[in-house]
Amino acid sequence: MKISIQFLLILILSFAVLSFQGERSTVPDPDPARFQPEIELFQEWDQKNSYPAAAVLFIGSSSIRMWSTRQAFPDYPVINRGFGGAQTSDVVHFYDEVVKPYDARVILLYSGDNDIADGKTAPQVFEDYIELVGRILQEKPAVKFVYLPIKPSPSRFARWEEMKRLNMMIKEYNQKNPRLFYVDTASAMLDSSGVPDKKYFVEDLLHLSETGYAVWQKILAPQLKELYGK
Repeated sequence: MKISIQFLLILILSFAVLSFQGERSTVPDPDPARFQPEIELFQEWDQKNSYPAAAVLFIGSSSIRMWSTRQAFPDYPVINRGFGGAQTSDVVHFYDEVVKPYDARVILLYSGDNDIADGKTAPQVFEDYIELVGRILQEKPAVKFVYLPIKPSPSRFARWEEMKRLNMMIKEYNQKNPRLFYVDTASAMLDSSGVPDKKYFVEDLLHLSETGYAVWQKILAPQLKELYGK
């Protein structure tokens, strides 16, 4: 049976439309109110304690929250404002609480892991990233911003291609601005066969072990020294 050229064109167009719609489809942001108690603890701490000037501010999800950043980088005035389970949209929502109050010289973000795991596409998360970074660059004109890419973890390796896609989108975007940086802490998590090395993770095969954090620290330390300056 012969297929007309017109039918083929319609078929190709239909696939193109479906592909475009799939790319544009969005997963609703989770309710940020689930983090309100944790955010209030940050605020209570800030009311009772002074926070350092010219700080190194770590923000993002549980990979930041669980990292003993002050011990890892004792030569810097470190502030850790990671909250477990956070997506990039949550960091955007709580910008006034976890970013704006602090006099930061360098800001480091780990986020996107939970977003992709929740079904969001790389372009959707990238839009949130651009919104967050845009506000930081505008309101903190002297700050330098570092993105720590999504790590390849055994428990979420099925989504690694989309995670890697987001990493590359952000890397290319950051390369266009001298105040934005991308420090590759992800590649070192892979073994020689290209799969996540379990020794870098705790039992849940998602969060980093002390060995994993030690690798991150080793990679980041010289970069932070250069970015922070004297």
